[in-house]
Amino acid sequence: METATTTSDAHDLPHAEHGRKAQAKLSRYDRMLARRKPARGQAASKGYRQAKKLRAKAHKKVARQRQDTGRKWAKRVVRDHDAIAVEDFRPKFLARTSMARKAADAAIGATKKALMEMGRKHGRVVRLVHPAHTTMDCASCGARTKHALPLSERTYTRTACGAASPRDENSARVMLVRAGLNPAGAEGVRPPGAPLQEAA
Repeated sequence: METATTTSDAHDLPHAEHGRKAQAKLSRYDRMLARRKPARGQAASKGYRQAKKLRAKAHKKVARQRQDTGRKWAKRVVRDHDAIAVEDFRPKFLARTSMARKAADAAIGATKKALMEMGRKHGRVVRLVHPAHTTMDCASCGARTKHALPLSERTYTRTACGAASPRDENSARVMLVRAGLNPAGAEGVRPPGAPLQEAA
């Protein structure tokens, strides 16, 4: 799973899995809290307070790591492009899927916000694209599939025009088209001194 997929492989954001990597430590603190939980009406012990503090500190570290990863990626995308199309979807819908835990760990909403803020801060064109049917439309011919693709299907194939590409990459190109940008100019990293490009 990737946190963000763009029209350029060099600018995709892999899922850093900060939460999963910290899970063993967080689980240990949870067990410490459970063992030392004071009875009703009793004051919390020093060990309980210490475990609670360590758990909170670990959660803050994960949050900072997610924020830092998102900001660094957004800065890199903004540095190399002058126009950016962003899918205006609400990550909450993922909470009802099997990807809920991974989506929460990826901090997709915070990453999207970081990209938009960084783009506007540096004077880039940032266009929000409605998310409806972005996974069903073909970026090559514009045709739409009859049925929505399940999340498990990761390749978009269109028999009418022969197009076949990774599902998320096709969606990124669809967003560029909808935003009125040029998908053909979104390949690779901008060479030094070259004109800026578009990205989705």
